[in-house]
Amino acid sequence: MTTQLIKVRGLMENFDDFVRAGNLLKNGEVVAIPTETVYGLAASAFSPDAVEKIFKAKGRPQDNPLIVHISDFDDLAKITEEVPETAVRLAENFWPGPLTMILKKNEKIPHEVTAGLSTVAVRFPSHKYARAVIEAAGVPLAAPSANLSGKPSPTSAQHVMRDLAGKIPMIIDGGECEVGLESTVIDLTGEKPMLLRPGAVTLSQLCRVLGEVLVNPKISEEVDDGEKVASPGMKYKHYSPEAPVVIIEGDAEDFVRYVIANAAEKKAAVLCFDEEKELFSNTGINAVSYGSKEDPQSLAHGLFAALRTLDEMSLDIIYAREPDLSDGMEQAVVNRLGRAAAFNRISV
Repeated sequence: MTTQLIKVRGLMENFDDFVRAGNLLKNGEVVAIPTETVYGLAASAFSPDAVEKIFKAKGRPQDNPLIVHISDFDDLAKITEEVPETAVRLAENFWPGPLTMILKKNEKIPHEVTAGLSTVAVRFPSHKYARAVIEAAGVPLAAPSANLSGKPSPTSAQHVMRDLAGKIPMIIDGGECEVGLESTVIDLTGEKPMLLRPGAVTLSQLCRVLGEVLVNPKISEEVDDGEKVASPGMKYKHYSPEAPVVIIEGDAEDFVRYVIANAAEKKAAVLCFDEEKELFSNTGINAVSYGSKEDPQSLAHGLFAALRTLDEMSLDIIYAREPDLSDGMEQAVVNRLGRAAAFNRISV
């Protein structure tokens, strides 16, 4: 299969390309699309056969549910049993945008989308090209990240090409993703709302709208193999380069000393903050920074691209720095790095 890369200049300039993407999706194919979070691999959420092509292209486990993307709030009625008042309030504040809600699904959504669960994850993206493709397809689109399963999520069309070239027919290139991490996921099907995956919509923002929001403890620990999860990004090792990642906890000086002492006879590199990169300038150890310690949005934006850069170095080990944990964007960065490292942390 030849994968066509469509560079988007604008909605009107590429109108025919969006129509072609929509036709591919109507005919049961998959298309990689940009969103404000990461690139997604989309298929009709109403077609089990099309959804199976997502799993095949990614090598994704079948028990990992997908997020359904819509282009209008009214589309919720097409895929859910009911729209609770909590969902309306969240939509008024955060949609379109990087927030996914877990709701009770209706009979139109096949089990392949939800991994057999009675719930469905739904998001209304703010990215205008993502919405243009959804509208051209005429149906809600199931779309996990457009990467090989377990690898760092793609934040550019070039990342998608590296992973999926020859496996999918089309990639819509809308430039770099603005946020850089997957959406926040909140479950609205229990007695109280529960945060399942942190993202750009933070816990404190959710609490301002809903009041109390519980936090699933699996955000910061591994999920058992046999345990079912309602959200993607909770199970299995995720976001990982080939080399093992170890998170080093401590101040910058202790981090440098630890790496120098332990990197001998290994092909090692570090993932660090912008402010710390120069500390490794005379050590012979490659350092890749992913943003400023003082700017968690920059860390979110740069994390996956930095992990992919490190992956290209054919390393034995990666030593990583993570921001101090809070309920802001730092929580999302810590979550993704934790999963990339399989929660392997060392305090120094």
